[in-house]
Amino acid sequence: MLATTERVEILDEAEALAKMILQSKTVEFYLDCFYKLKNNKQAQKKIKEFVKIKEQYEEVQRFGKYHPDYKFVMNNIRQVKREMDLDEDVANFKKAETELQMLLDDISKIIGKSISEHVKVPTGNPYFDHVSSCGGGCGAGGSCGCS
Repeated sequence: MLATTERVEILDEAEALAKMILQSKTVEFYLDCFYKLKNNKQAQKKIKEFVKIKEQYEEVQRFGKYHPDYKFVMNNIRQVKREMDLDEDVANFKKAETELQMLLDDISKIIGKSISEHVKVPTGNPYFDHVSSCGGGCGAGGSCGCS
C-alpha cells in the first residue's frame, strides 16, 4: 500500500477527530462515572451479586418453568437487578455509556453519509436509535422505509 498525500491527510484528520472525542465533555463524564463506579464498594457488591444470580437465571432458562427453582430465581433476579439499577453510580454510568454511544453513532453517521447517502451505518438497536427510524443499519436494502 502506497502512502499517498490523500491517505496521510485522512489519517491526520482521523487522529484529530479521535483527540476531539477523547477531550469531549461526553468522554469526560463517562470516565468520571466509570471511576466512581469502579471505586464504589457497595455498587461493586451489587454488580457481583447480579452476575451470580444471572448465572442461576441462565441455568433456569434452559428448563423454563419446569425448573424446581424457577419462581425463586425469577423473583430474585428482578429484585437484585432493581437494587443494582437504583444505585446512583450504576445509573450514572449507564447514562454516560448511552450518551457516549450516541455520540459515536452520530459521528459514524456523519462520516458514512459524507461518503454516500446509500452507506449503511450500523448503529446498534434501531428501536432506540434517536436520529432516524431505522438508523441505516437495517440491512433491508431500503425496504424498511429508510431514506
